[in-house]
Amino acid sequence: MLLVKDSMTREIVTLAPDETAKTALALCRERRIRHLPVLNEGRLVGIVSDRDLRSATPAFGDPERAEALQRVLVEDVMAREVVSALPDDPIEHAANTMREHKIGCLPVVEAGELVGIITTSDVMDALVYLIGAHEPGSRMEISLPDRPGSLAGAAGVFGMCGINIVSAAMGPTREPTQEGAPMERVVVFRVDTINTAEAVGYLEEAGYSVLWPPKP
Repeated sequence: MLLVKDSMTREIVTLAPDETAKTALALCRERRIRHLPVLNEGRLVGIVSDRDLRSATPAFGDPERAEALQRVLVEDVMAREVVSALPDDPIEHAANTMREHKIGCLPVVEAGELVGIITTSDVMDALVYLIGAHEPGSRMEISLPDRPGSLAGAAGVFGMCGINIVSAAMGPTREPTQEGAPMERVVVFRVDTINTAEAVGYLEEAGYSVLWPPKP
């Protein structure tokens, strides 16, 4: 299982609350990062982004920009209520936390100590590996009856065709295509073959609706 500690950045660039916006923006530019945890005597007290810093200072070309960059301190613009993750959190838990809070990163804390940081880019990379999208193969989208055994039945068809399933992602339930039929659930399979024609034929014979690949 992919955990936060498998994808987080361990070499963390941090700031003190009394450092200037100029220093913070220079660090973002030099290290090509967007988020900086703020530590006070080793304790995580906030987080600041390049967007926070730019929003708090005049735009490029404004004659007051240079003075503002020296005057505005990190503690003036940082977020103080920091949402964090644990190293052993599943990667999908971190992804959902960022989605719910509409934030771009999570500091990773263990026993009160900052041990890493994970960003949306890190989560995206991890999820690509989690679903096997980086491996050669094909994507198949199948509508299954939302009842016990349906997923196993479809998986059995792939096994009969000698096709390995790399991953299976379950979608939400939806109304059935036929009146009186059970609710349906769309499942996206990643399989380790390019030629899916045989599997499509057997799946349709078994009563499954193949939504992808589209028929010619």
